[in-house]
Amino acid sequence: MGVIRELIAAAALVAGVASGAAGAAAATFSLDDVAAQAQRLAQEPFQADKNRVPEWMLNMDYDQWRDIRFRPDHALWRAQRLPFQVQFFHPGLYYDRGISVNVVDAHGVHHLPFATDNFDYGKNDFASAIPADVGYAGFRIHAPIKTPKYFDEVIVFLGASYFRSLGKHEMFGASARGVAIDTVEPSGEEFPYFTEFWLVQPAPGARALTVYALLDGPSITGAYRFVIQPGEQTIVNVDARLFRRKDVRKLGIAPLTSMFFFGENTPHTFDNFRPEIHDSDGLMMLNGTGEWLWRPLDNPRTLQVNSFQLHNPQGFGLIQRDRDFDHYQDLETRQELRPSIWIAPRGEWGDGRVELVQLPTKKDINDNIVAYWIPAVMPPLAEPLSFAYTMYWYGDDAMRPPGGRVVATRRESGTSPGSYRFVIDFSGKALNALPANAPVRGVVTVAAGGAAGEFLDQHLIKNPVTGGWRLSFQVQPKTDKPLELRAFLDKDGNALTETWTYGVVP
Repeated sequence: MGVIRELIAAAALVAGVASGAAGAAAATFSLDDVAAQAQRLAQEPFQADKNRVPEWMLNMDYDQWRDIRFRPDHALWRAQRLPFQVQFFHPGLYYDRGISVNVVDAHGVHHLPFATDNFDYGKNDFASAIPADVGYAGFRIHAPIKTPKYFDEVIVFLGASYFRSLGKHEMFGASARGVAIDTVEPSGEEFPYFTEFWLVQPAPGARALTVYALLDGPSITGAYRFVIQPGEQTIVNVDARLFRRKDVRKLGIAPLTSMFFFGENTPHTFDNFRPEIHDSDGLMMLNGTGEWLWRPLDNPRTLQVNSFQLHNPQGFGLIQRDRDFDHYQDLETRQELRPSIWIAPRGEWGDGRVELVQLPTKKDINDNIVAYWIPAVMPPLAEPLSFAYTMYWYGDDAMRPPGGRVVATRRESGTSPGSYRFVIDFSGKALNALPANAPVRGVVTVAAGGAAGEFLDQHLIKNPVTGGWRLSFQVQPKTDKPLELRAFLDKDGNALTETWTYGVVP
């Protein structure tokens, strides 16, 4: 019997593992305990090689690693028939670090050691050579999200500080991270990683699971609490405390990562049967004044970094808005089912900016989109940073935004040399209900002040096919500097839609 099964079988024999006892014991372990450990760790030199996986395990090929499968009947809490189960990933290949795993239950905190008999090694014959203390590479949490009897994957923690989740009807796509450090800085990006986790045993009938994590890296340590509630929209409440060993040039909070290969707005074409390929198609933001912003994603020819200054943001996220299978035509990846991720800050985050990074890529296997929040002011080095936010992983939400939204962005060369034509489709319940003769107007501006570009023409028409509204315009850059555009629909001085933003690089 595997170590995990022995642990849960022994715990099941002890009286008092009911919801009250388990809850009382779990309450003795908190984010403060992890934060104290992170703070102590920040005072010590970073140990880059701690818990490294043997070199021969990193040299296994992809087929060998894929042939190693966790045994589902060994899942943590399966024998106790609790509402959550945990399965673990094997180290090796890309995963060169072992994590330490602990279980918090009615009797305290217990280390969960790595055990080879929790895995089926398939055709591989090297199980006996694996070090006993190598650690797991990561884990995935299962819960009955679609049907009462089947435990689906809900969230996965695997690799550095990466994790990904989904809602009831979605398939895995975009990912999140604990923190982003010096992304696209000349000095190179730093990837701290979660080194230790604490899984809090859920009570029978519990709807949420709590996970604690310890972060470590050359410049920073951190303590995290994740409260995970699966559902139509899977909700993850995140509390983070960060401790710096040294200053960093750029600290990204609540970072999100995704892939955009091409879409209807991509000016250059690829030899591919699919009309579009992307896990997310836009960056959505809600600023402190209640204005919704939409930035279509792209696969640029060169690196593009855009910043959006916000005060006390109400939210931001990488969104997969296009849910039409016909726009993807991929029966395997089903990109119309990829989740959107929305970050809603808890408490006031003050001044700062959402930064969007778009990297050029020639393959759809590369995550080339990153977005995160950067605080405008950092406290002194000795002071910790605390952030709290709620993540929503979902398919669609009519209230994000509550009014009209951009459903398509298309562009082409304009009628004059060097000019561009944009065609933007807006849609929304109230917007679509307006008749074609309603006094709706398109408001288009150059965000930088207008000196860098000239508008050649502008047209707005109700779309008789979709019921939405189509705005088209041409713009002529006047310099070789990037052009920032904004557009929304208005009626009688009231905005009917979110604000579309776009960057043009002449």
